[in-house]
Amino acid sequence: MSDVTETKPLTDEDRWRIALAKDRRFDGVFVTGVHSTGIYCRPSCPARAPKRQNVRFYATCEAAEEAGLRACKRCAPDQQSREEGAVLAALKLLREAEETVSLERLGLLTDYSPTHFQRIFTRAIGLSPAAYQRALRRERADEALGEGGSVTQAIYEAGYGAPSRFYEDRKDSGMSASDWKDGGKGRTVHWSVIATTLGDMLVAATEKGVCCLSFGEGEEELRARFPKADLVEGGEEFRALFEKVTAAVEAPHTATTADIPLDVKGTAFQQRCWEALRQIPAGETRSYGEQAAMLGNPKASRAVGGANGANNIAVLIPCHRVIAADGGLGGYAYGTEIKAELLRRERRD
Repeated sequence: MSDVTETKPLTDEDRWRIALAKDRRFDGVFVTGVHSTGIYCRPSCPARAPKRQNVRFYATCEAAEEAGLRACKRCAPDQQSREEGAVLAALKLLREAEETVSLERLGLLTDYSPTHFQRIFTRAIGLSPAAYQRALRRERADEALGEGGSVTQAIYEAGYGAPSRFYEDRKDSGMSASDWKDGGKGRTVHWSVIATTLGDMLVAATEKGVCCLSFGEGEEELRARFPKADLVEGGEEFRALFEKVTAAVEAPHTATTADIPLDVKGTAFQQRCWEALRQIPAGETRSYGEQAAMLGNPKASRAVGGANGANNIAVLIPCHRVIAADGGLGGYAYGTEIKAELLRRERRD
């Protein structure tokens, strides 16, 4: 589900270049009609490129069919449209429901078998329906805690049947309920400023994992990010972890980041945005609209941009992989030169 409409509209010549490149990021933005064969395709269709004079572009599958074209059986653009509609309908139900929605009910709603719909939903959103519902409950609880309510009240208002379910949801996260409410008070953060080829890099970690990675910052900025934490400089026990982080910055084309633990502080929505960032393969990029579509709300580009901007852990949560819809770099908290260099290093063979 794509929404690549954040900047100037695409021209037909733009669409032609996209179709030649078979750029799957634009699937769902338009379809390519080949009038010599009478079919229409996704921009990413793997079939051999047609002659330019035989091609017209259409905004929707319906518009292509009104022009007398039929859907390509190889790339099935009409099936994509149906799947998007099913996912959006499910998202609406899940957001409005006051209790857990079963997979069987979602299957009935969308006219897919439960197991098939789970695959469609997970591919589009990055979470299974069950995991998405858990994330919604966490987000509602976080909002209630942020408003100053008691932990117990927030738990039940969010839809948890018992406090044990709430704490089970959070057992692997860096922030407990009381940590979140108190702004991280009582946590110990170990930090170091490391010289890299991109300039000075601040790395900080709790006992659970990295909680901050930034460029051109030091203790003052770290304290502004974690005003109630106990900051401790250095520490031999964190040397190996910080070396892994440095390797991920200096040689991302060879370093492995999946085994670097993170201690992420954020709302459930922010954490879903950051998880979507981590799903973007190294060497690839997405627009804000595409990231929003991964979360099931193609119109939420602005909210996604805000969540990305709140990311304290550069590189490991790779917000540098999100670019403008027209292919430009867009902004970056640490400057576009660093962003461009990170992307260049990731694309290196």
